[in-house]
Amino acid sequence: MKELTYEQALHRLAADCSRTERCVQDVRKKMENWELSADVQKKILQYLQKEKYIDEQRFCRAFVNDKSQYNRWGAYKIGYELKKKNIPGDFIREALQNLDATVLREQLTELLEKKQKTVKGKNEYEIRQKIIRFAAGRGFSLEEIEAALSNRINRCD
Repeated sequence: MKELTYEQALHRLAADCSRTERCVQDVRKKMENWELSADVQKKILQYLQKEKYIDEQRFCRAFVNDKSQYNRWGAYKIGYELKKKNIPGDFIREALQNLDATVLREQLTELLEKKQKTVKGKNEYEIRQKIIRFAAGRGFSLEEIEAALSNRINRCD
């Protein structure tokens, strides 16, 4: 790959950050792939943050909203993924507090209903365990899962 100049890299990254929210780690990875020097990376990051192309707090809110709404992830998985991106804990906590608990419960119930139709097992216990593992993998707590399962059972009676 042809080596990029400071201006070219800055232009590409500014355009990319204009299209979609990015965090510092995502931008840093992209610059490392382009093999830009550490000084150039630092200058570009400073410029992008100063001009508000990159805003970790804004990224965090958008990430939480998107992953909850479109991917139907629970709070634990969303928080974990944000930690992997080195987002400050305060931003994560603030963004996760904005999640609507009622919407999350509805999403979890819907996920469980769909999953239950496809799960096969030797007995009821095995099926229940597979469903719990599935929901936990999606980032929901055991308490949330148990509540959703008991609501489902109560509605079926």
